[in-house]
Amino acid sequence: FLPNGDILITERAGRLRLMHDGRLASANIGGIPPVDTRTQDGLMDLALHPRFAQNQILHFTYSKPGERGDTTALATARFDGATLTDVRDLFVADAWSTAGGNSGSRIAFGLDGTIYMTVGERHEQAPAQDLHTHKGKILRLNDDGTIPSNNPFVGRKDARPEIFAYGVRNPQGLFVDPLTGTIWEHEHGPRGGDELNIIAR
Repeated sequence: FLPNGDILITERAGRLRLMHDGRLASANIGGIPPVDTRTQDGLMDLALHPRFAQNQILHFTYSKPGERGDTTALATARFDGATLTDVRDLFVADAWSTAGGNSGSRIAFGLDGTIYMTVGERHEQAPAQDLHTHKGKILRLNDDGTIPSNNPFVGRKDARPEIFAYGVRNPQGLFVDPLTGTIWEHEHGPRGGDELNIIAR
C-alpha cells in the first residue's frame, strides 16, 4: 500500500501492477528486470522503504536467471508513480537451482531499519542446515545491501555473514511486530503441516 492509498501488486509472471481507486491499471509498471518464471519461481515480494514518502525507494525480490538456473535476488528502485528507475540488485543469494520452486522469498524491515529477507531451500533439505549456502535461510542486510556488523555469523569462516537464522523450508510469510520487534515467519509444509515461527538469531 502506497501512502496515497494506491496498491502495488506483484505477479509471479514478472509483472508489477498498480491499483488506483479500486481499479487495476491496464499498463504494467516498467523497470522490472528479467524474471525467471519456471515452476513456482517469479517476481515475489515488494516492500516500501521505511522513509518511502521522502525517498520513493522500494525493494523487491525476484527469481534472477543465470547460467546455473535461477536464484533469489533483492533489488531496489525508485518509484515515481508510473515506472521504476535506478533499478539495481542489492543482493544476489547463493541459492541457485535448475529445478525451480521453493524460492519462498519475503521481505520485512526491522525496527532498526535492517532488511530481513527469506530464501527457500529450493526443494533440497540438507542445504538448509549448511551455513555455506543461502538455501533455507533468513538473511539480514542493511538497506544498502551491506552486512550488519552485529549479524550472528559475522567473522566466522565457516558461515555466510548475511545469515541471521537457518533451517527453514519455504518461508512465504514474514512480519516484524512494530511494537516489540518480534519476527514472525510462516513456511509451507510439504503435505500440510505449515509452521508459524518466532525467529531468533
